[in-house]
Amino acid sequence: MPQRRAYNRFIYSRDEGEIMPIYNAPLTAIDTMETKRYAGLKNARFDDAKIASAADEAALLAAPRGIWQQYAYDSSRSCVLSDPPFPIIGRSIQKHLDRCEAVIILAATVGEGIEKYVTESFDAGNYAYAVLLDAAATAAVEQVADAMERTIRPAVDRAGYTMRWRYSPGYGDWPLKEQPHLIRLSHADEIGIHLTESLMLWPRKSITAIIGLAKKTPSIQALPPSGCASCDKLDCPSRRLPSGEPSA
Repeated sequence: MPQRRAYNRFIYSRDEGEIMPIYNAPLTAIDTMETKRYAGLKNARFDDAKIASAADEAALLAAPRGIWQQYAYDSSRSCVLSDPPFPIIGRSIQKHLDRCEAVIILAATVGEGIEKYVTESFDAGNYAYAVLLDAAATAAVEQVADAMERTIRPAVDRAGYTMRWRYSPGYGDWPLKEQPHLIRLSHADEIGIHLTESLMLWPRKSITAIIGLAKKTPSIQALPPSGCASCDKLDCPSRRLPSGEPSA
């Protein structure tokens, strides 16, 4: 079996036994505004220096890794053509993947080290700082997934496809019980991600998601709203403000 190595490029076809792509670019900085948002402090006055300190420490503790795989997709049957096939359950995700011809299934994590430090901070009574570290870790894994998308996108564009925004179990009506399929199809175990008995990801600061690939046509150019912009829970304390939306 070929030795597995890390590299950051997109593979459109994979022969049996071919090395899976693994993303392991360093995380040099964590967005402090996102850290503040995930801490529930979006509209609160808080010491920016403490937020920056937590983000800096989280960046040092994080061990970012990601992995992904592409599969053909049958939009008419809402089915990932893997072996065995993976039927997509849920009207919202089916609509999201409408007219897609392929999907990318990815997993990302920032490792267990930061999780252990958050727990130690709580146990030591440093509650506020632990909350900030935890929020910074959440921001960090989202940045890793964003960076993976940026790595994948040029090859997708060259092939004449457009990428739908990533969609995870638990979004809309896509049930968490589908999580084992994403773990299996992304080969998340290769980067140390597994599921607990309650179907939660471990390490806790990890992500699995599916990205639809649709052939570019005059009617499929612009992407639908993503993330917070696609959610109707406007009073969410962690909501990221779309451009032009006034703050509360």
